Amino acid sequence: MTADDTLVLRVAGRPVGRYLTRPELPARLAPRPFLHPVTTLAGTAVTELSPADHLHHLGVGVAVPDVEGHNFWGGRTFVRDRGPTELDNHGTQRHLAFQLRDPDGFVEELRWVAAGGELLRERRTVAATELTGTAWALDFTFSLTNVTAGPLSIGSPATNGRPGAAYGGFFWRARKEDRAPEVFTADRAGEPEVHGRPADWLALAGAGWTLVFAGATADTRRDPWFVRTAAYPGVGSSLAHAERLPVPPGGTVVRRVVTVVADGRPDRDEAAALVRRAVRP
Repeated sequence: MTADDTLVLRVAGRPVGRYLTRPELPARLAPRPFLHPVTTLAGTAVTELSPADHLHHLGVGVAVPDVEGHNFWGGRTFVRDRGPTELDNHGTQRHLAFQLRDPDGFVEELRWVAAGGELLRERRTVAATELTGTAWALDFTFSLTNVTAGPLSIGSPATNGRPGAAYGGFFWRARKEDRAPEVFTADRAGEPEVHGRPADWLALAGAGWTLVFAGATADTRRDPWFVRTAAYPGVGSSLAHAERLPVPPGGTVVRRVVTVVADGRPDRDEAAALVRRAVRP
C-alpha cells in the first residue's frame, strides 16, 4: 500500500474518513474504492468493512449488482427462476486519477471494467463539510457514462424477480451493534414503512450516532430508499427499483446523496434542519 492509495478526509482538522482507492480484494467481492472507517466528530465509527454477514459490503461507496449482466456489487447474483447464484461475472471499479485532492474532498475518475472491457466511466466528487460542533456532512456525487458503442442498462435483484431487493447505487454499510438501529423519515418510522419508498431524507440512528441521508437532486429524490435494520444496518439509494435503468451510448446517469454524520440522536425537526444546512445547490 502506498500513500497514493489512501486519502484521509478531514473536517476542521479532524480525520473523519479514510478513502481507499486500490483495495486488494478477491474478484468475488467486486473490488472498488470505498470510504472506511467513517466517523462522527467525536470519533465513533459509523461504517463496517467486509462484515461476516456480507463480506462484499465495503463501507461507503457505489455498488451495482447488475450492469448489463455484470455484478459490481459482489457476492452472488440473483438469477430469475434460480435465485442467488454463484457466477463468474464480477466487475471492478478501477481508480484512474484524482482531478482534485484536498483535505476536505476530492474529484476522482474511475473505470468500470468487466469481461476485459470498460463499460462505464465514472466521475466521483466527494466533499466533507462541518455543520455544527457535533455534525458534519458527506456530499457524494457520482456520474456514470456509458462508454460502449451500444446501449447498457442497470438492474437489481428486484428487476430480476426478487421483490423488495432493489439495491444498487450509493450504499452505506453502517455499524452493527447489539441492538438494531432505528430508522425514520419526516413522516414514517421503522424498516417496513420506509424501505422501498422515496423520501427527501431518511435517518438511521444507533447507539450515540445518527446518519441522515438526503437526495440532493430531483432525480436522486425520486429514487426509493433501500433500507435494512433487522438483518444488518445499511442504507442505499435505488437506481433500479421497479424497472431497469437504460443508459444509451454516451449517456450519463448522475446522482447526489448528502449524508449528515452526527453524534447523538437528533429528533425529526433537528434532522430536517441539518439536512437543509447540508444540502446546498
